[in-house]
Amino acid sequence: MPITVYSCREDEAPYLQKFSKQYAVSLHQVDGPLTEQSAAAAAGSAAVSIITTPVSAAVLDALHRVGVHYISTRTIGYDHIDIAYAKKLGIHVGNVSYSPNSVADYTLLLILMATRRMKSILQHAWVQNFSLEGVQGRELPNLTVGVVGTGRIGRTVITRLTGFGCRILACDLHESEEVKAFAQYVDLDTLLRKSDVVTLHMPATPENYHMIGEENLSKMKSDAILVNTGRGTLVDTEALIAVLEAGKLGGAALDVIEKEAGLYYKDLQDRPLDNHDLALLKALPNVLVTPHTAFYTDQAVSDMVENSIRSCMAFESGEKNPWQIV
Repeated sequence: MPITVYSCREDEAPYLQKFSKQYAVSLHQVDGPLTEQSAAAAAGSAAVSIITTPVSAAVLDALHRVGVHYISTRTIGYDHIDIAYAKKLGIHVGNVSYSPNSVADYTLLLILMATRRMKSILQHAWVQNFSLEGVQGRELPNLTVGVVGTGRIGRTVITRLTGFGCRILACDLHESEEVKAFAQYVDLDTLLRKSDVVTLHMPATPENYHMIGEENLSKMKSDAILVNTGRGTLVDTEALIAVLEAGKLGGAALDVIEKEAGLYYKDLQDRPLDNHDLALLKALPNVLVTPHTAFYTDQAVSDMVENSIRSCMAFESGEKNPWQIV
């Protein structure tokens, strides 16, 4: 079966070649993103595989005109696709799963860097300031870490945290028996009030939009650290900046941020940054910002390519498709 694959990165190439042979599928690779104009390249393919490119109603119309019935995004998140309009057109959408170790390990990295004030340490060392002023950290065994969202990634974060001897609180609508062996489930209000570190692992849904906003930020300890490797829209960025500038929050470590589309994964060196909030966050000494790279490991990229191909194949054959959203 032919599948048109958009935004083919160099790092994906060996996996695209490997899995096209393994599953005996024909891949039509397009280097550029899916757009209203490039949708024509998918003619003859019932399914397309994309990355984080925004898929608007106009793009969906263009895909519909050339006979595409299924969109697989090589990501866990799918908020970049107009799902409602896709359903209206009869176009189905699926995401992928990949190794939870990638984001879980990165989350632990950010927690450790934030609690040990690594940004300040590195910035001081860069200008040969080797004093201890302003770089004293905290030890995880003395802290309570709150994990919001106990899906595959949240559960993996919790198992990693057990090795550090910290107290672990968890919050999710669906409680996991596996998690209960290591963490105590509490409501979000309790978790925010009692945690020294709060890490977010929720999907971007309308219900979760700005779940960490002015009200919930006010419940957190004044020296608490907020970690977000989930989705940027979970946090009200303006409210976060306000509490950070007022000294009412200890710090933040953010791999994702609102309105990151069009910025992340591009070389914007020596160009004005078209995101005022991101520029402010980068300037704060107690905020770590990384460009949505928590997922980016060799295993995760392999999984994303393989599972996107498998998802398209399952849809085409009418088999059970664990990745299909609509």
